Amino acid sequence: MNEAVQISGVPSPGPDLQELLVRVARGDQDAFAQVYDAVSGPVLGLVRSILRDPAQSEEVAQEVLVEVWRTAPRFQATRGSAMNWVLTLAHHRAVDRVRSAEASAAREHRAALLDRTPAFDEVSEQVETRLEREQVRRCLRTLSELQRQSVTLAYYRGLTYREVAELLTVPLGTIKTRLRDGLIRLRDCLGVSA
Repeated sequence: MNEAVQISGVPSPGPDLQELLVRVARGDQDAFAQVYDAVSGPVLGLVRSILRDPAQSEEVAQEVLVEVWRTAPRFQATRGSAMNWVLTLAHHRAVDRVRSAEASAAREHRAALLDRTPAFDEVSEQVETRLEREQVRRCLRTLSELQRQSVTLAYYRGLTYREVAELLTVPLGTIKTRLRDGLIRLRDCLGVSA
């Protein structure tokens, strides 16, 4: 029962696949051409049944046949037929491709979810900034009109002390005093330690 079974009923002329793989292991390119002719159809059929995409199936089938050329010395006739060995290589490569595609799709899905979800820190910073802004406005309302004008011009409009003095037509020393007193009251109101 060690004879190869011929489905067509006509024995194939020349060496069998097992002998060809032994020659391929020694680097015989003509033997590989015969192996290619014998296994390319079944390999493509198996890969296509797993992948279902014709272009990817052809690509994986080509990778399998290159692997057969490179790894022919690993073939052991005692562990199974040559065709089974080649089809096992094809099956493993096709399953690897499916797993790789699924992992890639899962990564892209997770990345898309992360892009849509605002970062926690971003949201908390916005809330914190809004609360601080509201507290500063509340504290500015506790200042006298002259202090509020001086602080607003110097710190919100970015004017120098001299420019504030010129704009309000008040001596520079008076502006400095208003600003110092206003900033002290703001610090106390905001609860900032000196």
